[in-house]
Amino acid sequence: MTIIQLEYLLAVANCGSFSQAAEHCFVTQPSLSMQVKALEEELGVVLLDRSKKPVIPTEAGEVVLDRAREALRAYNNIREAVAELKGETAGRLRLGVIPTVAPYLLHRFIPAFVQGYPKVELEVSEMKTAEIVEALKRDRIDAALVASGTCGEGILEQELFNDRFYAYVSPENPLYERHNVRIEDIDLKDLVILSPGNCMRDQIIELCQAKREMPSHYTFESGSLETLMRIVDCTASLTIVPEMAVDCLPAERRDRLKPLAKGAMSRKIAVAVRRTYVKSSIIRALTATILRETGHEEEK
Repeated sequence: MTIIQLEYLLAVANCGSFSQAAEHCFVTQPSLSMQVKALEEELGVVLLDRSKKPVIPTEAGEVVLDRAREALRAYNNIREAVAELKGETAGRLRLGVIPTVAPYLLHRFIPAFVQGYPKVELEVSEMKTAEIVEALKRDRIDAALVASGTCGEGILEQELFNDRFYAYVSPENPLYERHNVRIEDIDLKDLVILSPGNCMRDQIIELCQAKREMPSHYTFESGSLETLMRIVDCTASLTIVPEMAVDCLPAERRDRLKPLAKGAMSRKIAVAVRRTYVKSSIIRALTATILRETGHEEEK
């Protein structure tokens, strides 16, 4: 049994196919298949049900995969542990980011992080919260940028900064003339929101104290805040956007932003990791860079 065999087995389980796993591992499919087969022959059990599409682990495969994740985690942490002892920040960081954060935050800190920590291999994936939680638990990613309080048990969240909500209002909407907007004054039929699976959607629904099925003139939902704002621009509707999106708006559209009254409407952005995560120096470097590059350093 080798580390390579365990890595290939895990890749097939994660990808659901040998061809995609081979592409992910940068090897040929015959080479990958041969290594997985050799592992099965050594253990004397079938680990993957190849008759299913996608390929799924057998009962024995699930047991081996659990142990393989532990073994690979320990193996991959050796370099990080040694780097910690030497006072270096080095290793691989697989980072998940929710869609309502990625377009507005990544470009602000990644250049400085890559320049400041050249020995860190940074891999970034945009994922919804449920996907992030599953990926963290299955060791497919190391950390994530999320809205605080959305990951549940087994995940440790470190809050970074507060992100206020604003109403983005069409000039054709009656609330456009307001300097600020009270939640209770929003006509829910005019509110366009994010599609299911986006944690910010749930926050907005809770904020409005509305039912899950929200009435709407447009019955429009999207996974993109940019798309929602475009819909507002060409209709009489409105939506809710986070403060970090404000800097990306052109000057001619900023008149459509209205602070929510009382200033109590916001979310907290956090770094999420497994409670057993050990790459502490990389996470410290990540959080410090984000806080510095976003101007929130003094708040911590």
